[in-house]
Amino acid sequence: MLIRTTYGKAFPQADGKTLLEAAAKAGVGLPYSCKTGRCSACKCKVLNGQSVVMKDELGLTIEEKAEGFILSCVRSASTDMLIEVDDLGDQVIPEVKTLPTRISSLEKLAPDVLSVKLRFPPNTLFPYLAGQYVDVIASGGLRRSYSLANAPGSEDQLQLHIRAVQGGAMSAYWFDQAKANDLLRISGPLGSFFMRPLVGLHLVFLATGTGIAPVKAMLEQLSSVSVSEQPLSVTVYWGGRKPEDLYASPSQWHPALRYVPVLSRGTDAWTGKRGYVQRALLSDQSDLSNTVVYACGSDAMIQSAKVELTQAGLAGKRFFFDSFVPTGAEPETQDKL
Repeated sequence: MLIRTTYGKAFPQADGKTLLEAAAKAGVGLPYSCKTGRCSACKCKVLNGQSVVMKDELGLTIEEKAEGFILSCVRSASTDMLIEVDDLGDQVIPEVKTLPTRISSLEKLAPDVLSVKLRFPPNTLFPYLAGQYVDVIASGGLRRSYSLANAPGSEDQLQLHIRAVQGGAMSAYWFDQAKANDLLRISGPLGSFFMRPLVGLHLVFLATGTGIAPVKAMLEQLSSVSVSEQPLSVTVYWGGRKPEDLYASPSQWHPALRYVPVLSRGTDAWTGKRGYVQRALLSDQSDLSNTVVYACGSDAMIQSAKVELTQAGLAGKRFFFDSFVPTGAEPETQDKL
């Protein structure tokens, strides 16, 4: 069976594999994030052919399913197919590798947020794109996803921002047991959350909680590109519940950005924006026709922002996102926390 895309790429269906896995095996890049059928980043439209669902497509609405949309991360082709899907362009997606790493340092950024830096064995190459994430594999096979918080080449190691989750098995390791020089494995880089060409556009980042991590990486990368490749403007809306949730100053990551902190539970002394980050954006900027938005954080924020911003005039293809979604049956964790 052959799967063709509307932008001219084609790949064979691999037995027992999802469309996303089959594409990756053939070297064809399709957009994705959670790989669990929950976030909708891998949404595509079937124009011809049939597929079977392997897991619930929780990331699709009833209306989207009726219109022929599927999620490539949980679907497998049962006939030849033609799908309409976003083109990742000429961007080369780095190969996914599983490599050993050791903890280089641990630092508290906030009472419930930890910065972890990982180093590789000497002469190890690990190319990635700012905005991507990795899976960290701990003792016993415990596996969680974390966004990379530093730009490629900014330092010879990887940085993660990790939030504590009550009762979480991985959180118990990070906050109670982890120490410098611990041996771990990582698998990555993963995801299609990375910057596309920005020239002539106003760039807006929306982040909640540790969703600021990939934003930090992208801002660091953006600060190093030529003036001719810069967007018209750069604005960061970062939301938290209380002031200590905003544990860093994004202004240090790019020389010419506007930073707007937003709190949902600010004290009486808080004089900044309150509520949801997407509504803070809408209160500042009514014309979104020349704007591109990169959003990272809770799935509730992502889904709400996508609806509200597109209704306000943002082009759907200019909304890129990476959702933090529950990993599964355990109540404890969300990926990339």
